[in-house]
Amino acid sequence: MKVVYVDNNATTQVAPEVLEEMAPYFHDLYGNPSSMHSFGGQVAAKLKEARHKMASLIGASPDEILVTSCGTESDNTAIRAALESYPDKKHIITTRVEHPAVLNLCEYLAENGYRVTFLPVDRQGRLNPEDLYKNLSDDTAIVSIMWANNETGVMFPIDEIASVVQEKGAVFHTDAVQAVGKIPIDMQQIPVDMLSLSGHKLHGPKGIGALYIRKGTKFSPFLIGGHQERGRRGGTENVAYIIGLGKACELAAEHLGEENKRVKYLRDKLEDELIERIPSAMVNGDRERRLPNTTSISFEYVEGEAILLMMNEFGICASSGSACTSGSLEPSHVLRAMGVPFTAAHGSIRFSLSIYNTEEEIDFIIEKLPPIIERLRELSPFWIQSKMGAAAL
Repeated sequence: MKVVYVDNNATTQVAPEVLEEMAPYFHDLYGNPSSMHSFGGQVAAKLKEARHKMASLIGASPDEILVTSCGTESDNTAIRAALESYPDKKHIITTRVEHPAVLNLCEYLAENGYRVTFLPVDRQGRLNPEDLYKNLSDDTAIVSIMWANNETGVMFPIDEIASVVQEKGAVFHTDAVQAVGKIPIDMQQIPVDMLSLSGHKLHGPKGIGALYIRKGTKFSPFLIGGHQERGRRGGTENVAYIIGLGKACELAAEHLGEENKRVKYLRDKLEDELIERIPSAMVNGDRERRLPNTTSISFEYVEGEAILLMMNEFGICASSGSACTSGSLEPSHVLRAMGVPFTAAHGSIRFSLSIYNTEEEIDFIIEKLPPIIERLRELSPFWIQSKMGAAAL
């Protein structure tokens, strides 16, 4: 059975070019890049090249790139570094729709002596910058706000926010894991202090990420050990994966135009056709200011888990907007923060495309999903009640 993979915000296929670039460093070129001999030196040169590629994708300098193990480590490192660098400041600002890598850490810190402001979003998943500005104070150590939401794709006005936070003297961090490689980003134009990215979201390998740290930003290491990463993160470099991330960043830069044209076209076609063909279906989030590859669609009166299971029978891979796959009956924190009605939040599906998706695959989903929703609604007492109520009116 052919797999139709539209779950790219969860993880992406490793690009063939990335795999090819990594392969020699698992066996043939296995030297330690910190060694004095030339066998290790050639590896060090390749790591330097990879760091240049990472920096180039986001308009940064290579020495502003700190390699990490993943986006979660990057997020944790950024927030903890700011708090350690400004020990007299006890206030953190973030949003209610952050990835758990930020949200759960901030909730932990709130239980351990810090004051955390969780900013709301509106029904379209948008952040009102005024809510941020009125909460900024001299006690604010760091503001951490994602560039783009992983469930809805909604993008926040990072350029505007970063400028105001900078003026106030707080550190500004953005979790850009979903945004890097999908939209143009230039750190020379936007005063972000720290930015997180992850390899497996842009066709690189899992288990590798990076943290951009603007020159002059006060920083305290999260992992203390050897001299690696200019003393900012101890531990022998994960050579093959760093090289893979560098190649993935290089490819992402080459494909930005395709991401924002062809992938967006496929996303819009999928979204428009499903909304037209399926009654009581609605898009979650701002349909204008969002990533080009992402759509979150709610199908009222059915369970997202059931939709996923039935799509899986046709080889269609997507994600549910609810947390029922993790054993909870509660909808996702993002949809709850947006005020999505309970009857819709539980039937929310996220489709996230990549450059490897084809129009034939999109047509296949459009063909298979409407009958799935119809079948599930025939079994749903809530759908039957809603139809009876409508008939009574």
